[in-house]
Amino acid sequence: MSNTYELKAEARDNVGKGAARATRRAGRVPAVIYGDKKSPVSISLPYKEVDKKIRSGGFLTTVATIDVNGDKIRVIPKDFQLDPVRDFPVHVDFLRISKGAKLTLEIPVTFINEEESPGLARGGVLNVVRYAVEVEVPNDAIPESLIADLTGLDIGDGIHISNIDLPEGAVPTITDRDFTIATIAAPAVLAAEDDEDAEDAEGLEEGVEGEGEGEEGGEDGGDAEKASDE
Repeated sequence: MSNTYELKAEARDNVGKGAARATRRAGRVPAVIYGDKKSPVSISLPYKEVDKKIRSGGFLTTVATIDVNGDKIRVIPKDFQLDPVRDFPVHVDFLRISKGAKLTLEIPVTFINEEESPGLARGGVLNVVRYAVEVEVPNDAIPESLIADLTGLDIGDGIHISNIDLPEGAVPTITDRDFTIATIAAPAVLAAEDDEDAEDAEGLEEGVEGEGEGEEGGEDGGDAEKASDE
């Protein structure tokens, strides 16, 4: 499960673009807490702490506690915006979560035991179809990632969602098929050699057919000459 953390916030009485700019000039990040059938709460957070959490990874899949002037609210980040030029956080949206609630999240996939894959050892390429999988998961059992084990996989083999050990209570949102997470693809050189082999085989087959037609023609010619001599 992802490690939780706590951030101290200050309530914001003024909202709007002007107030948000003033908040940023003061070294803080504007944010809002919403959901759980309660009124939204506008807050500001310390810039350095928010930036560190975003950069460290797993920000959108980690439950947090926001202390708003002593009122502790359990939340999960739902979205954040970065400045398009300077790349610093300019706003964060938090979803308030209640006890026992389930969340729909994109959980990243981590691939392990690459050295135990015969296909990769032969020069195969790991072709990742899904870097993350959307699952419905209890808010107190959110995994940091889903583990995809490559042990024993050869060229042409793949990993499907059925091969992933999901945490108890977690269910993928796609339920109508055993969808693919990744495959072990043939390297470009090997694929090219296979194409050349196929072309050579096709050319050989055409050559054999051509020889057969020529032999039949020769036999017909011999019969004609015999008939003429007779």
